[in-house]
Amino acid sequence: MGEKIKKKIGREWNRNKYLYFLCLPFLIYYILFHYGPISGLLMAFQDYSIVDGIWNSPFIGFENFIRFFQSQYFVRLVKNTLLLSIYNIAWGFPAPLILALLLNEVRNQRFKKAVQTITYLPHFISLVVVCGMLTQFLSRDGFITNILVHLGVMEPTNLLGEKQYFRTIYIASGIWQEIGWGTIIYLAALSGVDEQLYEAARIDGANRFHCMTNITLPSIAPTIIMLLILKVGKVMSVGFEKIILLYNPQTYEVADVLSSYIYRYGLGGSFDYGYTTAIGMFSSVINFILVISANKISKKLTETGIW
Repeated sequence: MGEKIKKKIGREWNRNKYLYFLCLPFLIYYILFHYGPISGLLMAFQDYSIVDGIWNSPFIGFENFIRFFQSQYFVRLVKNTLLLSIYNIAWGFPAPLILALLLNEVRNQRFKKAVQTITYLPHFISLVVVCGMLTQFLSRDGFITNILVHLGVMEPTNLLGEKQYFRTIYIASGIWQEIGWGTIIYLAALSGVDEQLYEAARIDGANRFHCMTNITLPSIAPTIIMLLILKVGKVMSVGFEKIILLYNPQTYEVADVLSSYIYRYGLGGSFDYGYTTAIGMFSSVINFILVISANKISKKLTETGIW
């Protein structure tokens, strides 16, 4: 039995060895930068000291977690993280889908390609540059602020310094930057829809809206559900980069999220790595539970899931 397995492995290796060599760099990358750092989660249960290192720092159990749960910032951080994520799903998730559906109905190929190019471009602009643009445009005498003032919507003010506008600015700018890039997957899925279905529907008297609701959307539903599940699995992982570049002490109350707090507290002065690791682990566990739950609900309701 053992000889048969060895021969089978040998044949497989001889047949596909070059493919295995191609996969090797990616395997090494994931081992070094994704699986290797998992050992660092030990710091969440330690009174971690840089001098003692991860293997010699004393274990303190769940004290770091309890400290975070009892912190005055716990409710604010979780609330802000959830709200930004929920708003992003509610507004940001449908935007690329709607754009893809609209582009799918365009018959003028030049116009379609022009729209795609224009909407793709913001994705390739550095986040630092985007935040710099927002800071300039939304300042007291900025371009966008002046337009709103002339329209009589508001008085001259620094919009990024007003906490009631921060979430709207964050979500709207994110949609602007990613809407075009997000359509790529949907357009690829739409290209696989059988044209004969549309022809048969038109013969039966269906218009474009009927074709969209009864053919297009059901055909790409598995793709939509998969992307939504992945989105739900990142609810507690709002990126800190954009938050840190845009927020200020006046907007901490609505802008400070788990990742920005981890960055500010862990690297900005306190260097309490055990405590911030515990916060990061708490966020990851919640994300894991959410993605498992979302997948199970999807499988039960639509028989479609990631696995």
